[in-house]
Amino acid sequence: MAGRAAMLVNVGTVIMTVLTLASLVGGFGVNWGNIASHPLNPNIVVQMLKDNKINKVKLFDADSWTMNALAGTGMEVMVGIPNNLLESLADDYDNAKDWVKENVTQYIRKGGVDIKYVAVGNEPFLSAYNGSFLKTTFPALKNIHKALKEAGHTNIMKATIPQNAEVYQSANDKPSEGDFRKDVKQTMLDIVNFFHENDLPFTVNIYPFLSLYLNEHFPVEFAFLDGDGQTMTDKGKNYDNVFDANYDTLVYALKKAGIHDMKIIVGEVGWPTDGHKYASPKLAEKFYAGLMKRLAKDGGTPTRPERLEVYLFGFLDEDMKSILPGPFERHWGIFRYDGTPKFMLDFTGQGRQMVPVAAKGVQYLEKQWCVVNKDTVNLDEVGPDLDYACYHGDCTAMEAGSTCSKLTKVQNISYAFNMYFQIQDQDVRACDFKGAAMITKVNASVGSCLFPVQIVSGSDDFRINFVFGRFVVFGLVLLGLLTVI
Repeated sequence: MAGRAAMLVNVGTVIMTVLTLASLVGGFGVNWGNIASHPLNPNIVVQMLKDNKINKVKLFDADSWTMNALAGTGMEVMVGIPNNLLESLADDYDNAKDWVKENVTQYIRKGGVDIKYVAVGNEPFLSAYNGSFLKTTFPALKNIHKALKEAGHTNIMKATIPQNAEVYQSANDKPSEGDFRKDVKQTMLDIVNFFHENDLPFTVNIYPFLSLYLNEHFPVEFAFLDGDGQTMTDKGKNYDNVFDANYDTLVYALKKAGIHDMKIIVGEVGWPTDGHKYASPKLAEKFYAGLMKRLAKDGGTPTRPERLEVYLFGFLDEDMKSILPGPFERHWGIFRYDGTPKFMLDFTGQGRQMVPVAAKGVQYLEKQWCVVNKDTVNLDEVGPDLDYACYHGDCTAMEAGSTCSKLTKVQNISYAFNMYFQIQDQDVRACDFKGAAMITKVNASVGSCLFPVQIVSGSDDFRINFVFGRFVVFGLVLLGLLTVI
């Protein structure tokens, strides 16, 4: 832990008593994703949620270890169904019944999991998917809803479909002109009518950061919720930020579909901290400060001035996410890969300089780094090895404007080598590169550019405990101490 991260944690130990006495903002939860090379132990993550007094969490699957860690906590959970399961759920109702039985019903018990929503797919109508899930999403939703109803769960939970805000558009950027995207409009109308008939919520993911990323002429302050953005007026309502404008564009799209009172959940909203010039801890801190103050006021948007329900994205960094949308994809976390906070964030919405509570009980690999062996390397010949290390590691922090973008050539290569080395669990064979690399005990971090030491993964813990448990059982059987039936 170095630099600002260390400072944050030290400050946090002094002032966390204040945070524990404060009442947190209602109506928000966090997204907990696991597309990481070394995911934290779910029990550690659950303790982080408790320590930060976060009682709502959204998952992207129904991993049994994660679900069991949430059992008995009283936290509200949105459990997810991955897009790759939509076809089988759409084609056969029995598959939907089996999924509900295995991933919902078994957790509905005393001391179980408080499942409030089932998310059928995730952003299935993204234009980048070229309609791959257009024919299967709605049938899968109907089958899951039917299975939940048949199992007697619809009185305590609702099915929904997290959609990207891309499914609706607005001519001239006016919210009042919002409507569903032409190529998905009929399917969206079918879905929202089904939602309306069955009292299901509309879930949408809204990313003000992407407005900046995708449009170099976008007014920067309009991406934040601190009231400094230039005001836009639409039908007598004033908008000073893109979040409100985007949210109300959906409200108007629903109105055009004849639906005026549907519950809306913001399934994802957040700000990345690396991988782009606008992705930084400083701007993330600014964004979340404005968002949490808004949530604390229960003010809603100009067209829907009622309490918002949102899930922050995300809780932890995920170093194995696809970077096709952009290098920032691996840096959405409020916390780093190891559960250390990146910036100040007051979950009470009172705008105080406070630090989220870091993960406890995290175990790290040995404090060693893989760096360039300057005595043996010809830097002009390292290109292929650098590409290999970055392809199999994570070099997104080296992007222009990012935390590690100002390294020297040697430091760049060392960073790439170390990221590969750490992802490979510090295997000595992963720090060779034909003699161009060496292992050092000296922290290779440069200023604010962190050369990380990887953690002992939660998945590693599970594998070790599982193997050890089977070894013990096998040994007892050999000793005749267990009866095998």
